[in-house]
Amino acid sequence: MKLRKILLLILTILPVISNAQVVFEKEVKITDIALHFDGVKVTSEDAPNSTSGYDYAFGPQISAHGDCIFTYKHFVFMTWYKGGKANRNMMLTRYNTETGSMKTIEFPHRHTGWRNVWYIGESHNTIGIGVSPLDGTIHLLFDMHAYTRTRPSDGSLSDDYFRYSYSKKNAAEVPDNEFTLDQFIKDSNDDYTHLSLNGIENHGVFSEFTYPKFFTNNQGDLFFSMRKGASPNGGYHFAKYDASTSTWSDFVKFADKNARNHGEEYNWGMYGRLQYVGGKIRIGYQRRLQNTTDKYLYQNGFYYAYSDDQSGQTNWKNYKGEPFSTPIRDADKILIYEPGDLVTTTQKDMVYMVGGFDWTVTDRGDVHFIGKVKDNENNVTKNVHTYKKGGDTEFTTSTDFSGGERLYTSGNNVYIIGLNSGRIFVEKSEGGTNNFTRVYQATSGRKFRHGRAYVSDGKLYYYLMENATGDQRPLYLQIIDLGIVQDPFRVSLTAPVDGETYDLNESVEILADAVDENGSISKVEFLVDNQVYGTDNTFPYKINWSSTIEGVFKVQAIAYNASNETVSSTEITINVQERLDNDLSGDIYRIKNLATGKYLTSSGSSIITSDSREGSDKEWQFVKAEVAGFDYYNIDSEVKGTIRFKGGSAGELVSTNFGAPNQAVDKIWTIIVNGDGSFSFETKNLNRYLYHEADGTVMHSTKTDDRSKWKVESTTLSIDENDLQTSSVKIFPNPAENKFIIVFKGLNRATVSIRDILGKVIYSKITEKDRIELSKTEGFSSGLYIVQVKGLNGAIVNKKLVVK
Repeated sequence: MKLRKILLLILTILPVISNAQVVFEKEVKITDIALHFDGVKVTSEDAPNSTSGYDYAFGPQISAHGDCIFTYKHFVFMTWYKGGKANRNMMLTRYNTETGSMKTIEFPHRHTGWRNVWYIGESHNTIGIGVSPLDGTIHLLFDMHAYTRTRPSDGSLSDDYFRYSYSKKNAAEVPDNEFTLDQFIKDSNDDYTHLSLNGIENHGVFSEFTYPKFFTNNQGDLFFSMRKGASPNGGYHFAKYDASTSTWSDFVKFADKNARNHGEEYNWGMYGRLQYVGGKIRIGYQRRLQNTTDKYLYQNGFYYAYSDDQSGQTNWKNYKGEPFSTPIRDADKILIYEPGDLVTTTQKDMVYMVGGFDWTVTDRGDVHFIGKVKDNENNVTKNVHTYKKGGDTEFTTSTDFSGGERLYTSGNNVYIIGLNSGRIFVEKSEGGTNNFTRVYQATSGRKFRHGRAYVSDGKLYYYLMENATGDQRPLYLQIIDLGIVQDPFRVSLTAPVDGETYDLNESVEILADAVDENGSISKVEFLVDNQVYGTDNTFPYKINWSSTIEGVFKVQAIAYNASNETVSSTEITINVQERLDNDLSGDIYRIKNLATGKYLTSSGSSIITSDSREGSDKEWQFVKAEVAGFDYYNIDSEVKGTIRFKGGSAGELVSTNFGAPNQAVDKIWTIIVNGDGSFSFETKNLNRYLYHEADGTVMHSTKTDDRSKWKVESTTLSIDENDLQTSSVKIFPNPAENKFIIVFKGLNRATVSIRDILGKVIYSKITEKDRIELSKTEGFSSGLYIVQVKGLNGAIVNKKLVVK
């Protein structure tokens, strides 16, 4: 069979009871003038401005490329660039599948070009799009290909290394005549490309990103992921949108660059994606190791993990269910297969694994990876399919596979959707098998060069560029019904996820989604260990549950319709365990001395303190390192490695390159809970403690005063006993005429952001003072404003301010 260029998608829907015929529904022309690079490939930004075509770096495609299509209700959103070479404006088209109407917005900003040379095309500079199902906001992220203030070297993108655009609430579904540029929020430079997510610019946080990808979980939360860093030294970060506050979370780091600083032999980068599929946030990727002497030219391996936390911040496990800490340093912890072993060459740079890689997971947990490995020494190419049926412990690998680029899943089936001789085809296999059969093939109509597919509610939305000429080419949307039939009366548990773990007495919100398309739902019962625990009669169907004993509990929902008929959800399990007070694992903390208020800092090989809490050099993890049956902990820096005490009377501490967990006696600590909410950290059990000396040094000392006590501040969005209360924030006078004061009661530090009613950030500041005084002359005209105050643990208060 000829090698086919194909594209894939992921779909998670309710259980499928039958599969009808795949049916072509319609084809819609989006534009005649989409940008395409029709010149030749160049390898230097010094190449001249061609007069015969639009030359490019990397690849010729830019429209209908990247994460460029997203559906919301009955709308399809597609991003593209306006051709030809002299135009390049960013465009957003919304198609209404119910009415057939279409509206396009033209933005002022343009395709950047390779290293900001506008006449050399850059296929990385795609426009990712996502829509929040919770508030109808549209979000656009641009692939700026890991640019920084000094990359490119001429500094021309020093104020444009990150691009983010977003809309007002509910802009996604306004009438066509209102779907205009005015729905989008301008930044402080009077354009639409914000340099950060929440209005606070920070080069260290928002530079070096590439490959934006949006996804949603089954609770409607919108996420995106991007890789931070270079190709052989970068890791995926992701964030979640909070529709209630119109803000994005801080980045969660699945992996970070500079693995060598944490005990690994080489730095490495990631090629893959995060997605929400099979009821969990999961990740699959190939690794690009910064080893220039091995047999791999670029990528190697299939790597996979999943989180039992709906936010993806904690509870990451490999395919065996073994937990590990993030950011991950040692990729081998989640390696599932090495396709490079299928070819015989051992020569330097002779194994080529770029292209043909993707992965997905079915509803019942069947895991599928595909890839292509080429032996350049012997001119042998093998297409690889590695898969595992849900419940099995190990993977099967087959080369009896015709190849593909991307996969998606619906129910318990796995699909390949792509182009064969320029026309769409669909293949299907049962999850956990290698039995792909073709279920659809277009045999007539126009032919396409490339495209991006997206599946929603059982329909395929394929966004395609016609096979044409020039730097202005037609784009089309084809809609195909995949023949996926759902049970009209159904119920499913949407939270928590199967296998999630909670503490004793912790409140667990259990949610269900129930539908009867031929009637109505009268109630939903929630069963715990086969006994009815609670009932809810209205949507959203939910109860709160907790346990006073440890154990594994079975949870199920039963829906009743108006005829008193019932349907049951799939059963899940919830784990409840007692978490010891001294267990600080599973989070990233800033460590603050109780007596001096200074933050523990990793500076090269030195352990010092700082007045500032900002920066990853102030971030630490406590990683369990069991020795002889006792729980000790490594104190692991986010930029270096574990703390080691050198012994002797001097009590010197150093920051090492050793990763965690590490059982060496000089790198393990006992965590002691003090009665004042602080912690002491004892070197093993040697009666020496992490101590901030009067001369400013950090040692391990026999002293036990307040300089040996430390507060820990979570850097994630989890909220502890220091919840920010509405009463903690006061604004007066309110309404204000000329001046007003914002007072923070009981807060050590606050992030303040003030937006007008259109969402534009008027003021932002991080302060450790107990108040901020502002005047009308600092950009506040008469009107209503939203004052947002964010505490140390991510808790947020929003208050209204009226300026006369």
